[in-house]
Amino acid sequence: MKFSVFQLSRLGGREKNEDRMGYCYTRDAGLFMLADGMGGHPEGETAAQLALQTMAALFQREAQPHLPDVPAFLSNGVMAAHQQIVRHASARGMLDTPRTTLVAALIQDGQIHWAHCGDSRLYVARQGKLLVRTRDHSYLEAQSGAGMPLKGINRNVLFTCLGSTTRPIVDIAGPLPLKNGDKVLLCSDGLWGSVDDENIVAQLSEQKVAQAVPDLIEKALRKGGERSDNVTALALEWEGSMPQAAASPSGFTQTEALSEQEFTSTVQAGALDLPLDDEMDDHAIERSIAEINEAIQRMATRRR
Repeated sequence: MKFSVFQLSRLGGREKNEDRMGYCYTRDAGLFMLADGMGGHPEGETAAQLALQTMAALFQREAQPHLPDVPAFLSNGVMAAHQQIVRHASARGMLDTPRTTLVAALIQDGQIHWAHCGDSRLYVARQGKLLVRTRDHSYLEAQSGAGMPLKGINRNVLFTCLGSTTRPIVDIAGPLPLKNGDKVLLCSDGLWGSVDDENIVAQLSEQKVAQAVPDLIEKALRKGGERSDNVTALALEWEGSMPQAAASPSGFTQTEALSEQEFTSTVQAGALDLPLDDEMDDHAIERSIAEINEAIQRMATRRR
């Protein structure tokens, strides 16, 4: 594979940055991810980091160097990330679970597949035109799609996310064959909430990703002002199928001789409780959620 990639995150007007992004790749496949920890719940940054670490760990295990079933990997990976967050909360007796959005893109065989939960977005632009934009899992987007009135609806209110006490809704799409020059952007709502789709696509189309990402983020910070949200973006430009080529975080493509066994990642490593040798199942998730709910009920009883 041959592509250029650039990623950047800024704090904005918040006390801490709860966004996380990163990518990993083998000789034949590349996984690009972005998560936005949700405010109003504890440890949003932990939820975002756990989501990326879990996906990266599964990718390292299964991409050898080719993934046999990309949609299945994305589905299982997102649910495993959800399970890992729930387990984290259960093990610590937390009365509320950490929560996060997640958007992930996987490129293999010159095609892109993607999955998302929440309102972090994926854009695909080709020759100045928008090919793909994920639809937010928000009440505002749902009402808009149904042609219903939007007055009084907060765009930040989501009906699904990872880490919640209900099973997350995950949209999986693709494949879309990529052409040379196609741009792919993953971003948090701190970006798209301040910069509209038209401007995002125009900026991506007119500049290399190493210039487009910083410029888009600065534009979002200016428009957001002192109360700006965290702003995070990861963008790549597809340059075609080419053996033994990978990309650097600075946005410049560099050629590396990757063997079949090699795996490279920008996702920070961490100790996972996830049993990577077992299948992920709903029963384990439900047990952890039940433990959290029981803890909440015990605390409520004590307060009475």
